[in-house]
Amino acid sequence: MDLLLALALVVAAQTCPDPANPCAGFREHDLSFTRETGGTARAEERSAPFFAVILVSAKACSIPEKERVRIQKLFPKRKVFSSRFECDGDVENNVKYANTGEAAFVAVHGGESRAEADKVAAEARAKGFADANVREMQVVLVHP
Repeated sequence: MDLLLALALVVAAQTCPDPANPCAGFREHDLSFTRETGGTARAEERSAPFFAVILVSAKACSIPEKERVRIQKLFPKRKVFSSRFECDGDVENNVKYANTGEAAFVAVHGGESRAEADKVAAEARAKGFADANVREMQVVLVHP
């Protein structure tokens, strides 16, 4: 029964895709998610799966925050986030994204369904992101 409860809590860890209302405990460049408050120690916490539209990719730690901020203005109702895991010598920069590899990226939250994400990708291409592509992922909060 405890395993089923733990799995239910993981599934319930919904992302907070509204840039005006992020979940607490995350940095500005992270996609935040609701976190369990039960106090159980674990190596990592994961959000529920979601779809993202990857707009820009480059080598690890090479995309500056000002680029993410610039892109966020183009998508005011959807969170634009970037991968900064262990960048800048900051060991507490501990959010990464499943199904993305080691490259840096800037992405916009595409929604809970592939159909919704495909619409966001089409919007992104119309805004000049010709290589925009959809990827299913999870936010992974790694505990040091």
